[in-house]
Order: sequence, then structure tokens, then C-alpha cells
Amino acid sequence: MRITIILPSLDEGPLLRQTVDASFGYLAGQDVGVLIVTSARLTTPETRVVIEELKASYPGRVDSFDQTRPGLGSAAREAIERVQGDAIIFMAADMETPPEVLPAIVEKLERGYDIVATNRWCNGITFNGYHPVKLVLAFIFQQIFRILYFTNLRDLTYGYRAYKISVIKEINWEETRHPFFFEAILKPLRLGYKIAEVDVPWDTFSSRKASTGRAKPLDLFTYIRTGLRIRFLTKKRMLLRDAPTPRDGSRYN
Repeated sequence: MRITIILPSLDEGPLLRQTVDASFGYLAGQDVGVLIVTSARLTTPETRVVIEELKASYPGRVDSFDQTRPGLGSAAREAIERVQGDAIIFMAADMETPPEVLPAIVEKLERGYDIVATNRWCNGITFNGYHPVKLVLAFIFQQIFRILYFTNLRDLTYGYRAYKISVIKEINWEETRHPFFFEAILKPLRLGYKIAEVDVPWDTFSSRKASTGRAKPLDLFTYIRTGLRIRFLTKKRMLLRDAPTPRDGSRYN
């Protein structure tokens, strides 16, 4: 299985190197490449130096490009357009998404799942270093949309996920900012793809550097709008024009 790890990167510097080194280490023996998505305006010179060092350290296995449209969702969508192979994994470049979970994610892909999501809620409402009010609101938000989408998946917004290339390239993606990762689980749920979930305890990474590209409070309204719109969108409109007929039901785990 040819796997590409997608890393949008702005100012992570040494943490980017740690992420790439650890990812290759945990997936030793796998056919893995890394594609780093940078911003011509926002990616720092220090981070670009690290990227060039990584290319020298892993010749032919690390590549990068500047996204042409703003936003995290745009970075992900432009990476999807470029990638070939069998699967992609979205991660954060600052060690917020624990690389030690990668073997479990890949194992689920090898077992035939179309998508592997990760879940931060495996120990309930216990995110260390998270504002209590924000945490409760996030938990309620997750529960509401779990009910609306009839799913047992427990974390619908965390962007640490793996997708089969054949799946992610046949869906019509629309979001350009953080809600892309909400869209990127809701549309597959509606289309009936086979989705597994892997637990990622928040304790594992709560002490690591917080991402500078986090969603803003006002994005909550965009998330709600996105979730409600997709719930009633026809399956035909969720697929690219030349994609196969939508699947017939809820085959998620």
C-alpha cells in the first residue's frame, strides 16, 4: 500500500521534523511518503529551512508545494488533487496528532476500511488543558450531529484521518477552511463508506504545542451550517460528476 501523509505547515519548525521523523519511524517497512503543504505568505523561513533539510534526509520521500488558495481546507483539497497511490493520512505538523497511532490506522486500512477516523473522546470529557465551557459545548455539538447522522463515530471534527485514494478523489469537496474536516466525515457517512475509528487519548498530546491554525470561535456557525446542509444534500451532488453511483446505505462502524 502506497501511503502519503499530508502535512499543512506554517511555523512548526523543529516540530515538523519531529513529526516527519516519528511518522517514518512508526511506519517503517511501509511504502510511505510525506507531502508538506506550505503557504507563500504564512509559512516561515525557519520552517522552509526544515522542509529542505527533510527533503535532503529523505530523498524522494518528502515533497512540498505552496497552496494557491487560502485556508486549511484548500490546503487539503489541493493535496488531494496532487496525490497518487493507495491512501492518504491527514496529520498536524506540530506533533498534536500522535504518530504512535499510525500503525493502528494503517492496520484498519489494510483490513479493508475506506476511511479511518480518530477519536479524542475515548475517556469521556477529560481533555487536559481545554477550557471547561468550550469542552462541554464541543461535546454537546458532537452528540447532536452523531444523532443527526445516525452514527456511532464519536469524533466528527478531528482532522487526524486516513482515506483510501479511490474514495477521497470521488467526492465533491466544497469547504476551504477548518470545517473541511467536518465535511470530510459527513459526506462519507451519507454515502455509506466503511469507516473505522481509532482511539487517541487527549492525554497523549495535551502537553504538546498548540496548533497556530486552530479554528476560531466564529467557525462554530460555519460548522453548524455545514452539518445541516450536508444532512439534506442529495448523494448525487456529493459526488464528482464522473464518480460511481452512490453506495446504498450506512456501512460505517
